[in-house]
Amino acid sequence: MQHNPTVPTILVTGSKGQVGFELRRSLAPLGNVVALDRACCDLSRLDELRRVVRDYRPDVIINPAAYTAVDKAEAEVDLAFTINGTAAGLLAEEAKVLGSLLVHYSTDYVFDGTKDRPYLETDPVNPQSVYGKSKLAGEQAITVSGAQALILRTCWVAGAHGGNFAKTILRLGKERDSLRVIADQFGAPTTASLIADVTAQIVARHWLSADRDAFKSGIYHLAAAGETTWHAYATEVLRYAKAHGVELKADPERIEAIPATAYPLPAPRPANSRLDTARVREAFGIHLPDWKQGIHFLLDQILP
Repeated sequence: MQHNPTVPTILVTGSKGQVGFELRRSLAPLGNVVALDRACCDLSRLDELRRVVRDYRPDVIINPAAYTAVDKAEAEVDLAFTINGTAAGLLAEEAKVLGSLLVHYSTDYVFDGTKDRPYLETDPVNPQSVYGKSKLAGEQAITVSGAQALILRTCWVAGAHGGNFAKTILRLGKERDSLRVIADQFGAPTTASLIADVTAQIVARHWLSADRDAFKSGIYHLAAAGETTWHAYATEVLRYAKAHGVELKADPERIEAIPATAYPLPAPRPANSRLDTARVREAFGIHLPDWKQGIHFLLDQILP
């Protein structure tokens, strides 16, 4: 494929979600960004989705849209698989026809969470929830399509735009005298802005490459550096908020640590959500900052 000096057309799904919102910012300097929300690009409507891609004929397709209601997915199996599995495969098919790059996001939920070390891209998958199984179906559909595609698995996503754990803890810390938070699940809180910035770096690298066919497609793990538990994460959020003048009812130093078994949910969560990110760092020369740095930056944006 010959190098094309013109700027790319970049199609982004789920533009009002946590990652989609940040992608609109991070991708803007790279080309013509077509950012579509669910009203314009509903991944559950496959014929419409195919028509949208064919109308815009993008050079790059970025797909942060997903069915992410983990517990609800246990009852809405078909819808979860349509959005996370079939639609992802459709985007890959269209990318293959167009000769476009597809960037798709997946999750630590494709693993069962029983490993005692961070997961490698090559570790066996064994999803325990409908959500995890549907996201794995999307990975598999993209892989067999033959499209030039990057699948970025991430975990514990938090953004200034949209709902997430950090915002929930901040709200509860203002409303309640005491909090109980799970302390036996491990991961790395990863901001939507970090995911979007890394995506933009990778897309720029691809577009400016003299030989795009040699681009390093495949599955990569993308998460902030370090690790923590939900309990320590909650403590850090409230400590930071308190230090910056937020009035709290709950004492950050007295959040009760509980096991996951004390807070049963319809869908099982992985006890280990840690992802080894050596592959993405080495392949693209990317530095991934510690999770606290990202969460502090996120809090700076949302604190009053």
